[in-house]
Amino acid sequence: MPHQYSLRQVVGVWALAALPMGVLAWLVTPALAARLDGPAAWAQALLACLTMGLVWQGVLVVILLRREIRPLRWDAAKEALWLRAPRSPATGRSGGRLWWVLVPAVLVVGIEQLLPSLPAPAGRNLGTLLRSPQGHEFLSGNWPWFALIVVMAAFNTILGEELLFRGLLLPRMRGVFGRADWLANGVLFAAYHLHMPWVIPKALLDSLALAYPARRYTSAWLAIIVHSLQSVLIVGASLALVLH
Repeated sequence: MPHQYSLRQVVGVWALAALPMGVLAWLVTPALAARLDGPAAWAQALLACLTMGLVWQGVLVVILLRREIRPLRWDAAKEALWLRAPRSPATGRSGGRLWWVLVPAVLVVGIEQLLPSLPAPAGRNLGTLLRSPQGHEFLSGNWPWFALIVVMAAFNTILGEELLFRGLLLPRMRGVFGRADWLANGVLFAAYHLHMPWVIPKALLDSLALAYPARRYTSAWLAIIVHSLQSVLIVGASLALVLH
């Protein structure tokens, strides 16, 4: 079992992820947008700031893991972050048919996407900004900014949010929360969205659907794969605009 965090450490890691995202979204983005030119200045500032916050989360995982594992080796890191095939809690077998647990997880997250959302403040929904006429004009043929969107998508799921919350935090929360560690993890992940608080109710449903199978089958890949489907759609839609 990975080294267990205290409650103070769990909350500290949450704060190190959530507070920078909040500051970047609500303070740095307006300041940066004021220094940029063009109708897409706000979208550029928001995209750049959110990407910086997500990249920081990937860096944070490496920093915390290096304090725990010395020397830091890939084989040890994979086990510490639950980057392994799902493992049956009853038999100990891994992989194979257990990957089918992805199907109900995808369905739950997909149904959740159909639920109504709280209204976002004007200019704060990055997806809406990129789908606007200004966003279409901004992304058309714009490969450098498309590359940034790909980076943001990768750190949103594979290297950032999911790696931090389901790979690093979840395996280290049982010592404090016991069998409710997956529930606490889901609440923390939802509350982390200070940069876009209007998504917190839906993010809670999403997170619980991701945290439970990851905990039960001790595999962060289950949450990473399901969450990454959203990133694939974002990258695909952005690519279509770039090629338009």
